[in-house]
Amino acid sequence: MPLNLHRTFRSSKVPKINGVFWFLKLLTTAMGETTSDFFVHRFNPELAVLGGGVVFAVVLWNQLRAPRFSTTTYWAAVVMVSVFGTMCADVLHVGFHVPYQASVTLFAILLLATFVTWSRVEHTLSIHSIYTSRRELFYWTAITITFALGTAVGDMTAYTLNFGYLKSGILFAVIFCLPAIGYRVFRLNAIAMFWAAYILTRPLGASFSDYLGVSQLRGGLNLGPGNVSLMFTSIIAIVVGIVVFRERNDPPVLRH
Repeated sequence: MPLNLHRTFRSSKVPKINGVFWFLKLLTTAMGETTSDFFVHRFNPELAVLGGGVVFAVVLWNQLRAPRFSTTTYWAAVVMVSVFGTMCADVLHVGFHVPYQASVTLFAILLLATFVTWSRVEHTLSIHSIYTSRRELFYWTAITITFALGTAVGDMTAYTLNFGYLKSGILFAVIFCLPAIGYRVFRLNAIAMFWAAYILTRPLGASFSDYLGVSQLRGGLNLGPGNVSLMFTSIIAIVVGIVVFRERNDPPVLRH
């Protein structure tokens, strides 16, 4: 069935932005990195990317067609955006030998173009205003690109700049705090600070997940990407389950 871009919803199809949101966001970025690495390096890369793309399309279509916000549907979509966004960034470098600097530039331009188009069409970039299918489509387009951009940025610091995974993770952890400081202390634009923090969650989570998964020769703890992916997936499932349980036992609240 075709997607009606003018369809409206009673409330926003994005969850409340709180500590749980940022915790789950970081978990999905970490999980997406190691999951992508596990499938791409242990199976045929082309088939792995194709399979990831199919699952990504199905899960995202389910999210776009949903008449209202659903915690499980939303975070399932974020998980697959994380996995497939990582695959897209990795394919450019591994499959087409595109330098990380070039892929970072490409994804940054695509993200900027998405934000400019979104702003001109909808006159806002606020995630609190996702009340129509068209705005939601802009939202998920931007999110997919942020995952690809963040993956390329994290790989660039780890490989091209020779920071390694742990130092990269520490660097991004420090930078991740800056948007919150900018918003709360210097009263900078809330929307801009949100998107800056959102982009930074990707290289932050991915750097630490790589540090846990890769071999000691590559500067990691050698837990294996499959084990790390399973660990983060389990934590995501538990946290989402807790959120759903609390939602079912608390009065419904519209997300404005």
